[in-house]
Amino acid sequence: MLSRTAENLYWLARYVERAEYLARTIDATLRVTALPAAYIGKTNEWESALLTAGVSASFYEAYSEANEQNVVEYLSFNQSNPSSIKNCIEAARLNARSVRTALTSEMWDTINGSWIELQEVWSKGTKTREELARFLRFVQETSLRFDGSAYRTMLRNDAYWFSRLGLHLERADNTARILDVKYHVLLPEEEHVGGPLDYYQWTSILRSVSALTAYHWVYRETLKPWLIADLLILNDTLPRSLASCYGNLVRNLDQIGVAYGRQGPSQRHARGVRNRLEHSNMDDIFQRGVHEFIQEFISDNSRLGEIITKQYLI
Repeated sequence: MLSRTAENLYWLARYVERAEYLARTIDATLRVTALPAAYIGKTNEWESALLTAGVSASFYEAYSEANEQNVVEYLSFNQSNPSSIKNCIEAARLNARSVRTALTSEMWDTINGSWIELQEVWSKGTKTREELARFLRFVQETSLRFDGSAYRTMLRNDAYWFSRLGLHLERADNTARILDVKYHVLLPEEEHVGGPLDYYQWTSILRSVSALTAYHWVYRETLKPWLIADLLILNDTLPRSLASCYGNLVRNLDQIGVAYGRQGPSQRHARGVRNRLEHSNMDDIFQRGVHEFIQEFISDNSRLGEIITKQYLI
């Protein structure tokens, strides 16, 4: 496969996954801000949404206040934000059009149809909470349809493996960032862990990664920070956990290595990260510091993206 084709497939999957994650982040933030002020406290949930998305610095270059209207517009439709939902879907379609012959008809129809529908939504805007909720569901359903059509219709060859690399690398980064924001930004220092504010913020995070129901299935307990951290970091049965993402990354990189008859630095780096996750436990992570652990993971994950680019996409 040409490196250009592999790059398009890789970024196509990343952009679709990123758009879904932003939609889930906005939806979860809306749920928390709809609660009474006594539960929300003094935190600015919209600022935390920007930090989770990693666009806080660029946001404040364009806006002076992180309120619902500004943040929703910036994360959803702002053309100056390269990671807005609109720009992600447009970039995904551009990449899909470049590798049209490598996609199945179902995958192309999903991306192209969603791009057409997005133009209509963008022209009209989302003037009410109901319209915004429909738009966010549309984005999430687009990602689910695309992922499902890829899983059900693509040949298990290098085209499929490169698209999966993009998806799982992006998913791991998103999960790590939202967990890091919770531990360092969302909960004010004077708020006791286990209080009502803490409970609803943890609920919003689990909703952001579609894991609220999974948590109750696995632990059958009320929300506890160490159990949630365990689920999102180490539990490889959760598709969006760090452990699950790296299990999939190692598997797909190994399949590419076998197909091309050569292993390389990306395979070794991914195995190293996976092994650290497999040999970690929550006691050690909390003792060392959740923030420090996640920051190291985000750095390693970003490094893997750079290595994959150098090894296969240039």
